[in-house]
Amino acid sequence: MRILDARLLVLTPLSLALAAPALAAPALAQTAPSPPAPQAEASQQGVLVFPPDVFASQQPVTALDMVSRVPGFSVIDGDGSRGFQGSVGNILINGARPASKNDTGSSVLSRTLVAQVERIELVRGGAPGIDMQGFSVVANVITRDQSSRQSIFTGNAVLYEGGNDTHGGTWQFTAKDGERTWGFTLTDGFDVNDSNGVGPVVRRDGAGALLRSEDFSNDQRSGGNALRLNYASPFLGGLIDLTARYGISDYENLTLQTSPTVRRESRYQEDGSSGELGAVFTRPLNSSLTSETRFIHEFDATDGVAFSRTRLNGVDGPEQRFATESQGAETILRSLLRYEQSPSLTFETGGEIAYNMLETDQAFSNGGVPVPLPSASVKVEETRGELFGRGTWRLRDNLTVESGVRVEGSTISQSGDADSEKTFSFIKPRLLATWTPWANNQFRVRFEREVSQLDFNAFAASAELQNENVLGGNIDLEPEQRWISELAYEGRFWGDGVLSVTLRHDEISDAIDVIPLEDGLSATGNIGDATLDRLSVNLQAPLDRFGFNGGRISARNTWNHTEVTDPTTGKTRPLSNVPKTHAVIVLAQDIKSWNLQWNVAWVPLLGRTSYDPDVQFTWRGRDFLEGWVEYKPTPTLAIRAQINLWDEYHQTRIAYADRQTRPISYIETRNIDPRTFYSLRLRKTF
Repeated sequence: MRILDARLLVLTPLSLALAAPALAAPALAQTAPSPPAPQAEASQQGVLVFPPDVFASQQPVTALDMVSRVPGFSVIDGDGSRGFQGSVGNILINGARPASKNDTGSSVLSRTLVAQVERIELVRGGAPGIDMQGFSVVANVITRDQSSRQSIFTGNAVLYEGGNDTHGGTWQFTAKDGERTWGFTLTDGFDVNDSNGVGPVVRRDGAGALLRSEDFSNDQRSGGNALRLNYASPFLGGLIDLTARYGISDYENLTLQTSPTVRRESRYQEDGSSGELGAVFTRPLNSSLTSETRFIHEFDATDGVAFSRTRLNGVDGPEQRFATESQGAETILRSLLRYEQSPSLTFETGGEIAYNMLETDQAFSNGGVPVPLPSASVKVEETRGELFGRGTWRLRDNLTVESGVRVEGSTISQSGDADSEKTFSFIKPRLLATWTPWANNQFRVRFEREVSQLDFNAFAASAELQNENVLGGNIDLEPEQRWISELAYEGRFWGDGVLSVTLRHDEISDAIDVIPLEDGLSATGNIGDATLDRLSVNLQAPLDRFGFNGGRISARNTWNHTEVTDPTTGKTRPLSNVPKTHAVIVLAQDIKSWNLQWNVAWVPLLGRTSYDPDVQFTWRGRDFLEGWVEYKPTPTLAIRAQINLWDEYHQTRIAYADRQTRPISYIETRNIDPRTFYSLRLRKTF
């Protein structure tokens, strides 16, 4: 099941999810061409300051263009999960996050022109008065107080080889009069899938005998429209920031497997609507005490239906049908007080209360005969409260310590096909120390307990008919908890070169994966204790000194090792959907004399494996290439052309005949040749 947010998406979901940050947007993780070194005292305090002239040679249009080119920083917009803490991104505007979780930092910056930017502060490891929200590095964009009117028009088109072409656009208007701003964003959006294509599907039994040999193809169509309104103004001695959004969306997916005697068809259709209201009121109470109160309300509704039918030798088999209707809502009230005792010492305390709800009605039938499912029609509700306190202390110019604790209590109740109620409480401490022993070299240590936000959809049944998979709901699902230990080193060289190395270890309790249920079903559930060990290396370097003027290269890789005990076999295995490794290499250049920029990114290997009690599913992709070139004939006009291609997308499903002895029932492979697609973007500012 999915809800398409009615935003304009012109990037590939696979590259966004697995190759971020270097592919997260065409310029999200690139290095800037040789900016002057930030001021020495700012560097010692863990804050690097980038004035607008640092980016002049790149001819940025919006504040997002500037932030995307800050060396050593990658934009993260957050996952929009329940609650505010931990669900927002690593971008601040004038020291605060946007009024809504879904009006992301990058969205705000995309409608902020360069002329409105005073400076960009890269906060590494914390700083007094800065709410890091769990991040080790954040970007704080400081804007100017001056009157202006601006519009940004963006048109996009994605052209597939052998698929459905898509197009859309946005109109962003912002007016500013001193501290007061207002505006709107009107979006005609679409989604992009970079794994659609064609190829053979082969299924063999455990002995290797051929069971199926068919042709596979899949395609999709999606769209959405949304209107967002924003208003900010001085109010009652402080500043109020308001936002509202409403959007509608639709989505269709078709999967076919055919041979001379067989036609297997799976379809999924969905219509959805969603909206939100957000307000933030910030007010200084005196010279050292500031209050911030935040209110967020979100809602959504979705109707979806999946069909699956097999025709054998011209005769239609029974149709499988899975239908769902759902409504969800979240309301958050959060308030805090920030006390700045001195420029080097800040305290913060506050609380958050929230209500979350998801009501789902689902039905599964085979040949018109209803098939009972666990928790097919349920209503899940959560009330949650949290108290928190935090302090940031700059002990010396080169040493900053941030420590704090959050205490959370919640009650989750379920009604409908199953009635249950559970109460949880967690203490979540955090310690972050940042040490800069000498210029351009920094060490960061983090120790923190994180508690996951439950996906309410896991309490209800779901289906993936194209993969012959139906999941039941789980009323016993509990939040996953992690004790995280992290050590990071960051070194800066050659003006804008950055080398960062991060070691991380997670001790995981109540790990969330897939568990077996009765009657041959499975569900999302807790499978016990697990561990994760991670090594991340990121290198970004300018190439001017090698004669490649305006050129830069970046290379990053993350290695993951996880262990958990499988609930079906009792054996040790990796966690589902955690990639063992993925690397990204980017080569780019700014050619100022031509008003031109280009970028080529290569992902040599992608892949993940999931472990169901009855099926092990693995996908692998190789040699993913993304290249783009952008031409700016005038300071207010930018034209971009992009190509995405790769040659191999391989899926393997290993199905077991039973859960006790686990003999192999069949092994199915899909070797898909994904469709190459071309993207065009025209952006004009007024």
